[in-house]
Amino acid sequence: MDIKPPITISSFDLERIEQLLGSAAYRKLPGVDALQNELRRATVVDPEKIPPDVITMNSAIRFVDDVTNTEYGMTLAYPSPSNPPDAVSIMAPVGSALLGLSVGQSISWQGPGGRPLQLRILAVTYQPEANGEFHL
Repeated sequence: MDIKPPITISSFDLERIEQLLGSAAYRKLPGVDALQNELRRATVVDPEKIPPDVITMNSAIRFVDDVTNTEYGMTLAYPSPSNPPDAVSIMAPVGSALLGLSVGQSISWQGPGGRPLQLRILAVTYQPEANGEFHL
């Protein structure tokens, strides 16, 4: 089993994600167990104490999948039909893999259809907490 890198999430993000996971609409989705495992192993801090290079909800990030050598720019979002095209839901495998990682970290993860992913964080180009937005 791969060793997972340490992750940090805000208490606010944890609360909102746990509310989603408790709802019937999301409780049985594939990948929910992996997301719950990530939440359990995370270091949880107040939103005001999140370092600016950590991926939080609504952060815009650049990362590369080292398996395919493909670079992506996405925003980690809560599930919503009104999300922009570059948004990745926290309920998607890539979204749950990215939460709490910081610039320079990598994580091995199972993607859609069981495809292996090796995601490496290149940059957090926008983070709400770094911009004084603690409760989005």
